[in-house]
Amino acid sequence: MSKVQPRTLSGFLELLPGRQAQFERMAAIIRESYALYGFTPLDTPLIESSEVLLAKGGGETEKQIYRFTKGDSDLSLRFDLTVPLAKYVSLNYGKLAFPFRRFQIGKVYRGERAQRGRFREFYQADIDIIGDGKLDISNEAEIPSIIYRTFTALGLRRFMICVNNRKVLNGFYAMLGLSEKSTEIMRTVDKLDKIGAEKVHSILEEELHVPKEQALEILRFVDIHGSSQEILTALEQYRGRHELFDQGLDELKTVVQYLAAFGVPEDHFAVDLAIARGLDYYTGTVYETTMLDHPEIGSICSGGRYDNLAEYYTDKQLPGVGISIGLTRLFFVLEDQGYLNDALNTAPADVLVLPMTEDMGPSITLATQLRAAGIRTQIHGEQKKFKQKMAYADKIGVPYIAILGEDEIKEGAASIKDMTSGEQKKLTYEQAVTEIKAGLALRNQGTPVLDK
Repeated sequence: MSKVQPRTLSGFLELLPGRQAQFERMAAIIRESYALYGFTPLDTPLIESSEVLLAKGGGETEKQIYRFTKGDSDLSLRFDLTVPLAKYVSLNYGKLAFPFRRFQIGKVYRGERAQRGRFREFYQADIDIIGDGKLDISNEAEIPSIIYRTFTALGLRRFMICVNNRKVLNGFYAMLGLSEKSTEIMRTVDKLDKIGAEKVHSILEEELHVPKEQALEILRFVDIHGSSQEILTALEQYRGRHELFDQGLDELKTVVQYLAAFGVPEDHFAVDLAIARGLDYYTGTVYETTMLDHPEIGSICSGGRYDNLAEYYTDKQLPGVGISIGLTRLFFVLEDQGYLNDALNTAPADVLVLPMTEDMGPSITLATQLRAAGIRTQIHGEQKKFKQKMAYADKIGVPYIAILGEDEIKEGAASIKDMTSGEQKKLTYEQAVTEIKAGLALRNQGTPVLDK
């Protein structure tokens, strides 16, 4: 029988055990950070009815979606976690308490061209706060504090949370009489870091037919720099020229005002007038988070405020604010740039018990006692030579081995070997538990990411 060549599809990521353990640790920290802010976990189906998932229809989404039929059913794989959330809230509106705060970490699928650092199957880690009719601006101010705490808990230090407000942008373009072109203008300005001011100016004039003076005014506006307070002060010169701009400026000032109370240091937060995010999807505060030493990577966490989450499913007004971390892409980037902390224990077990007699009873008893103490334990029950068992211990990277030969069994003890130092001690089961737990506490210090 001919063999099929094993392969992983392009754009799909598989990790070896040690790296998978690091990925799971990062996901666990994100989950803990989200839960700390009172978000409830949610898990929606990977597969939805195409009619439900594509209610908005058209555009790039429909081109990239994985769609298939099963019998008479037209089905699709979810392409983000926001649309399934909209369906969920609409379906369960009468059973939920608002504001509804949920987090979800799950896989999504996009049939786009696979590139380095961009995947067709990837994990997103999302939070959203959904209001019933209204949603207070304080929720938009809280989001940066969640971003800050989450990335700090992961071990990142040199990152910047950039914030803007879509009302400020839309109001500014309305002042210039460019409301009809505002979406295309924002899409162009959003490329400023990638293509530079000269190219942006050229596109504004030649392709979007924005008059030269207005194109220059746009570039001057998005180039306002300084501290957050200095930028807010500079924006005051535009106040009174358009109601929407004034409303957005007030919201932006409120967000900045609350940040210190929420625990976000000034050196991790900046107002950036070039950020638009999501074009017409977002309607208020918008966020982008970047690594200061690797701006070429782009945003590692983004999101914003939207006026109506579920307009395609219900007539109820459900405004919200949320962010998404592209967890798979972030992990890939951190590994690629050498940020992962390889000193942390990534073994599948803390202790490998090696029975050296035919009677497995004492080894099983020791393993049971170790597990009862919360120590992850494997028993190597295979009939192999000691050298082969040690080679297995080395390959999985287990921190400790517990050897039970005839002498140890007679004494009601085990020989515990620290695989890092090479030190070996004969200890009672109770002593072994104490020794191993103390050693593990030292090994598990630190964060998954070592920011340089």
